[in-house]
Amino acid sequence: MIAKVGHLLAGAGVVLAMTFASNAANAQAMNLTSTTFKDGTMMPAKVANKPAATNPNPNCVGENVSPQLSWTGTPAGTKSWAMLMEDPEGRGGAGVHHWVAYGIPLDVTSFAEGEVSKDGPKFVGGKSTQGVSFYSGPCTPPGSPHHYTFVIIATDFDAKELAPGLTREEFLAKLVPQGGTSHAKGSAGLVGLFVKP
Repeated sequence: MIAKVGHLLAGAGVVLAMTFASNAANAQAMNLTSTTFKDGTMMPAKVANKPAATNPNPNCVGENVSPQLSWTGTPAGTKSWAMLMEDPEGRGGAGVHHWVAYGIPLDVTSFAEGEVSKDGPKFVGGKSTQGVSFYSGPCTPPGSPHHYTFVIIATDFDAKELAPGLTREEFLAKLVPQGGTSHAKGSAGLVGLFVKP
């Protein structure tokens, strides 16, 4: 399980290797699942983004319905959760950060389908590549499916400790500060595939 989660994180470009080294038992206990799709399978079209009226993208063919997500396992020292959604193959391999959320209270262990397609009280919205604070679904071009990686991270941040609007890079710099102590207590990943039908 640790190797699988580590592979998912590496694929998403999330550098949390020290979390696995120091919290192997905790990482092993965490699990992320979805009733919308199974790990490693195609996601339904409804999770894809809608075309914007001002800048229609023909690859946006869905309804922007965020998938249902549930997680189990609470590593020692966890005070809040964070969730990242990545498309490592997006933008020609530069990656697309579809959702950056943190400050998820400790007692929240799931999101219903469609719940995070807009701002809500259960998370603090960061800033995605698309410039929004909530879930932004795939707009995958035709060809090979992209691997959309969801990562739940147990943190020792208080739920309201971090300001809204952090980019993925800004959040990760706070989570694992250079030369400082990691605030990550464990993590788990889930991959959904998507390509324009």
